[in-house]
Amino acid sequence: MAEQKESSLEELFEEIESILGRLENKDISLEDSFILYEQGMKKLKACNDKINQVEKKMLMLNEQGNLVDFE
Repeated sequence: MAEQKESSLEELFEEIESILGRLENKDISLEDSFILYEQGMKKLKACNDKINQVEKKMLMLNEQGNLVDFE
């Protein structure tokens, strides 16, 4: 089974922008707009998850700037 590469935040933002551009097309069907909306929401969730991971790591930095391992 092939591994799926995890997208960076920048890649996810570009994909979301692309989806938004397609949603702005006046000729898009209602069904296609729902599909694109769902894809966009999944990508937004992935962005939020990545940002939360970085935020948690930042909170674990100690006063010397070293990452504190709580495990």
